[in-house]
Amino acid sequence: MAKSGALDLATGVGGKINKKEVQSAVEQYEKYHVCFGGDEETRKTNYSDMVNKYYDLATSFYEFGWGESFHFAHRWVGESLRESIKRHEHFLALQLGLKRGMKVLDVGCGIGGPLREIARFSSTSITGLNNNEYQISRGIELNRVAGLENTCDFVKGDFMKMSFPDNTYDAVYAIEATCHAPDALGCYKEIYRVLKPGQCFAAYEWCMTDHYDPNNETHKKIKAEIELGNGLPDVRSTAQCLEALKQAGFEVIWDKDLAADSPVTWYLPLDTSRFSITSFRLTAFGRLITRTMVKTLEYVGLAPAGSERVSSFLEKAAEGLVEGGRKEIFTPMYFFLVRKPLSDS
Repeated sequence: MAKSGALDLATGVGGKINKKEVQSAVEQYEKYHVCFGGDEETRKTNYSDMVNKYYDLATSFYEFGWGESFHFAHRWVGESLRESIKRHEHFLALQLGLKRGMKVLDVGCGIGGPLREIARFSSTSITGLNNNEYQISRGIELNRVAGLENTCDFVKGDFMKMSFPDNTYDAVYAIEATCHAPDALGCYKEIYRVLKPGQCFAAYEWCMTDHYDPNNETHKKIKAEIELGNGLPDVRSTAQCLEALKQAGFEVIWDKDLAADSPVTWYLPLDTSRFSITSFRLTAFGRLITRTMVKTLEYVGLAPAGSERVSSFLEKAAEGLVEGGRKEIFTPMYFFLVRKPLSDS
């Protein structure tokens, strides 16, 4: 089970970072971003350090608020957040045609929530690729608890330069993960390389939509808040992602922004104007309690110095995501299904 208690949250802040160095890590992370004088080029050049710091600092907050699957979902009226997240994962598995015996790669797997759900749903063997040691250690423990330690595993590595041989996997997927790549084309080329000819790659990407205006100061502020609060070098447009897939060599089967026709808005769990019992920790009151608790635990020394600042930039991210959703300039679920041709010719 995900770590869900207050002390779990407090002791988990910082991940593998020495607890005495958490505040310094927060300061270094913040300086990568526009709000603190940083720039896109620096974030892209240092993406590995930036993303690793982000997930060391933020993972325990994610587990506390979201459970094991850190992503949004298309959602039907009357469907709970947890139910929609599972269905979102099943939908991806069905689009890839996953079945028993297939060897599958999860690119940027987090602590493995989707990996475990999809493995059970499809009876496949899944490898999770992740560059963050703390998340991998959590994933290994959760796989053991779920009884999947013999069929699913984790590999520490950078998805910009994978260690796997060419043509290794029967299917590859990514759920709100490759948005951390400094270069979409480079990332997609690596995925293309390790995927077997004739097989498919599917993903949910974080993207700016066609409604985003790079000359609009409000839009730019929202984009910067999303980048700060989510460890992103840049948020690409849907058109840029699609073009990068084609340049990498993939055949596009279909693509769509699934947020566009979701009966329940994807950002509802973060909307402070709404209240939910099932997602209480994500509501305004729930987040106030979390913020107060983190501040208190930091004050008495149970949480490392800097914990409240992590909570603060995650709050800023939530505000940016909600505004991006309301203005329809951002989506966390640009879906695509693409195929590697049987022949490069």
